[in-house]
Amino acid sequence: MGISLKPQHLKRYKDIAFLLIKHGRSDLLANSGLHETLGVEPLDKALPPEPRADELARDLEKLGPTFIKLGQLLSTRADFLPPAYIQALTRLQDNIDPFPFEEVDAIVSHELGVRISKAFSNFETKPLAAASLGQVHRAWLRDGRDVVVKVQRPGIREIIADDLDALADIAEFLDKHTDWGKRYRFVEMLEELRRSLWRELDYRQEARNLLTLNINLKSFTRIVVPTPIEDFTTSRVLTMEYISGKKITALSPLARMELMGEELAEELFRAYLQQILVDGFFHADPHPGNVFITDDQRVALLDLGMTGQIAPRLQENLLQLLLAVSEGRSDDAATTAIKIGEVTEQFQEISFRNRIAALVGAQQAATLERMQVGRVVLEITQASGESGLRLPAELTMLGKTLLNLDLVGRTLDPQFDPNASIRRNGAKMLEERLWKALSPGNLFGGILELKDLLLRLPGRVNQILDVVARNDLKVKVDAIDELVLIEGMQKVANRITVGLILAALIVGAALLMRIESSFRLFGYPGLAILCFMGAGGGGLILVINILLHDRSSKK
Repeated sequence: MGISLKPQHLKRYKDIAFLLIKHGRSDLLANSGLHETLGVEPLDKALPPEPRADELARDLEKLGPTFIKLGQLLSTRADFLPPAYIQALTRLQDNIDPFPFEEVDAIVSHELGVRISKAFSNFETKPLAAASLGQVHRAWLRDGRDVVVKVQRPGIREIIADDLDALADIAEFLDKHTDWGKRYRFVEMLEELRRSLWRELDYRQEARNLLTLNINLKSFTRIVVPTPIEDFTTSRVLTMEYISGKKITALSPLARMELMGEELAEELFRAYLQQILVDGFFHADPHPGNVFITDDQRVALLDLGMTGQIAPRLQENLLQLLLAVSEGRSDDAATTAIKIGEVTEQFQEISFRNRIAALVGAQQAATLERMQVGRVVLEITQASGESGLRLPAELTMLGKTLLNLDLVGRTLDPQFDPNASIRRNGAKMLEERLWKALSPGNLFGGILELKDLLLRLPGRVNQILDVVARNDLKVKVDAIDELVLIEGMQKVANRITVGLILAALIVGAALLMRIESSFRLFGYPGLAILCFMGAGGGGLILVINILLHDRSSKK
């Protein structure tokens, strides 16, 4: 069985085929028939056995931006990949060679509608950083403001569109013809990737994310987020204030000693707890490359292309889950996970609870340096998938975020304990959620509902009283079917009665056997034999009736 191939996607089909072979999914390749049409041998013996998770990350980086983003999406599916692969894909980097400044000049001039020399007093030709989707240049506005300009790579949208089309062909075929595809629904996964990529390719969305995070974190004096310059921002050009500092991983040991690491780690962790558990909008990619230490020793959060959103009800459940994990309450953690997830027919609750107990117990037994609440959340997600419980993708994204925060926190302060931070700030987060629920908007909505109730209440009470006065009040209770219940009780009573009669015939026949009579059958008293025969026949009829009637009821 072969897959319908489009000539323009032939190279990508081969790249995907070799990727599946190398990383142990040649069965998908064989089932799809792709190896036959491409001339690819789906055998693993020519390749190194058991390729490492880091190799998958490097292979995806070589395939370009679409596959890098695919890897980042897969890193949110702990039910799909083992923890080692989740961690490797979380660290995916896409540093590549920059494109020429002539193209930067053309894109910026076209997007802003003016030449660079008119919009900026100075624009550095050498980029500060280059990635697969774009690159960043330092510049100065005419009013003297120091800014950075993020410019989208030319032709990147067309490349991504072609890659997504090639992936869509394979995903659709795998969903229809493989058990793996039917279980994990690759088409839905690809649609999520498509939406994520198009959002990330629209720099106006990232500018809105920066503004939102600035507002939400204004009370955190040690956290800084760059402010976008809206008049100089389009879908392909993002201009924002320049923040002077260094990547947290680039700090020397001496510089780290001079930092107030404990205070910075605590405030950063508390800021993320507020984003996740109170605001419902959070920076979903706080890996060390996106976290800077400014010259005035504050923490700067950069690159808001990847963000997450959490509904209010899910926030409450996540807070319960985090507190249960950090305090070692494994049964409560399992119960909360079940409440969050979607239970399937294959769900094995006892096995799931046992695995969560082992995970949380191991977390509590770990030394301080090895405690990682983010890792436990990811492992809970993986255990859920393997036990038949589907958890929302937001939970894996939360686990990834906390895992990165663990790393950043320990870089700032080697003795930082995220579990203790969750316990310290859990009550405060709950209090803030309660105050948020009492916001003017929510109170106004409640007042409007109360007004509607008060306006309608007299009329409804009057209608109820009229029904009661006419003796027409009826209460409908949908509990059991009374007719079926009465019919069943009648069956039981009839069978008990018939059984008693048959038992009486047998006892009577046994007593008549002792009385001599001239009427004999088979050499025995005839009346006794007739009673035995009547009891036997009646019993046989009763058994037949029970078998036939009960079977028809089941049907």
